[in-house]
Amino acid sequence: MKEQPTIAIIGLGYVGLPLAVAFAEKYKIIGFDINTERIAELSQAQDHTLEISTPQLEKVLKVEEDKGLIVTANPEELKEASVFIVTVPTPTNKHNQPVLIPLEKASETVGKVLKKGDIVVYESTVYPGVTEDVCVPILEKVSGLTFNTDFYAGYSPERINPGDKEHTVTKILKVTSGSTPEVAKYIDDLYASVITAGTHLAPSIKVAEAAKVIENSQRDINIAFVNELSKIFRLLDIDTQDVLEAAGTKWNFLKFTPGLVGGHCIGVDPYYLAQKAMEEGYNPEIILAGRRMNDGMGNYVAHEVVKLMIQKECKVKHGKVLMLGITFKENCPDIRNSKVIDVISELEKYNLSVDIYDPWANAEEVKHEFGKNLIADSGNLQEDYDAIVLAVSHAEFKNLDLHRHRSETSVIFDVKSFLDKSIIDGRL
Repeated sequence: MKEQPTIAIIGLGYVGLPLAVAFAEKYKIIGFDINTERIAELSQAQDHTLEISTPQLEKVLKVEEDKGLIVTANPEELKEASVFIVTVPTPTNKHNQPVLIPLEKASETVGKVLKKGDIVVYESTVYPGVTEDVCVPILEKVSGLTFNTDFYAGYSPERINPGDKEHTVTKILKVTSGSTPEVAKYIDDLYASVITAGTHLAPSIKVAEAAKVIENSQRDINIAFVNELSKIFRLLDIDTQDVLEAAGTKWNFLKFTPGLVGGHCIGVDPYYLAQKAMEEGYNPEIILAGRRMNDGMGNYVAHEVVKLMIQKECKVKHGKVLMLGITFKENCPDIRNSKVIDVISELEKYNLSVDIYDPWANAEEVKHEFGKNLIADSGNLQEDYDAIVLAVSHAEFKNLDLHRHRSETSVIFDVKSFLDKSIIDGRL
């Protein structure tokens, strides 16, 4: 195990790129991605995810002898590395079952270049046991090497928060683990050399895997609880935000707010834990109940909007709706697993026409992922929408004059409780 290793980062998305840039300040990094367009983009010091600025990329792309970042789509260039960090996506399918294919393919890629003494660290979110029971056997089979004799493994769950410029990768405490005590210490020291917030060395790989998957499951359940409260309080004609503000005056009240739960973590991770629990013969009632609640919020929002439109005698059939935002969170271009599309799809079932305006989203990605077109500029918005739904609290929407785009009977529904209360007709 080298004191100054060459590190390969497999997958240069929202997780891999910030990690590669952080390590490149002190180590020679080979950033690998199968997406050649992504590699071409990064080679020009451009990052469409907006996680890393052009000056940051330009700095690390100036490779010196023992540090800097090389980006490539050629797996042959991975041979130089002795530490491999895998940061590929772990999504779910339409049946909410874990999809490990990207992880398995990445393990095959690493296995082809694995040498004696090398270490493979996984950061992708998984259920406990995937690293040692799924990934390691692939590494052994492809490389012909023996685990914990010829090569070693570790797990350090990613804690990237897309769009967050305060809690960046080096400023979030990192959980680490390794397949032997010596390797665990080496991996922990390696991360600690760039993570200024510090590290926590877990006693085993499975503990580290479990810690990651429950972090977002806990958030999911708490959000599901306030989403249910929102439904109850709307029936009672009580403003949920007023209730949460009052309850929040107690020192130990957890401040969660209702909303749409999408993204690559909170809306996905609980299914990984649930899948493993069911394989072991246990039915995880609370986890899946939270998922059902949160997965149904898009339809609920659409129905509430339509009900308000009927109450105000707005035109529903062939009416026009303006959807503000389609990314999964505010001030971020990430559309992965966005639940805004659920609201749009349900509104369209009422023969409503929906215009989507989102200054952060990439129009090509939205078209590819959802088959929807974006309104390119706020100047192209109509002036007589029958309903306006604020789905994402982008800062730009604060300056949007909604009065210009509504009639006297139009409905404004605020999913995020972001707008001035005086101009809205309803909110969660």
